[in-house]
Amino acid sequence: MVKYSERLDEMFHALADGTRRAMVERLVRSPASVSELAQPFAMSMPAIVQHLRVLEDAGIVSSQKVGRVRTVQLVPDALVAGGDWIGRQRLPAERQLDRLGAVLASADTTTGEQT
Repeated sequence: MVKYSERLDEMFHALADGTRRAMVERLVRSPASVSELAQPFAMSMPAIVQHLRVLEDAGIVSSQKVGRVRTVQLVPDALVAGGDWIGRQRLPAERQLDRLGAVLASADTTTGEQT
């Protein structure tokens, strides 16, 4: 469980930054070179590379260098564990809301009120 938790911590840390989330959103469409990923941001290339390193260390992206061009791509299913965790946190809250809705609906029918 600890290893799983550490991987989630790394993933959520990596995705906590808006620049890195924007990079992931771009990479959903297709792999891109580091310079293509850097274009929309007003920051230095070393800063871009640092952001990419955080994503790579978290296992969200991988990169490959061919000649002078480094291409970055999403790791298949890298975000599944995070989505699963979020889903598990959401289910209890949805069940509570369903129960509340049922209670309110039954209260409306017993009082004769319409909503």
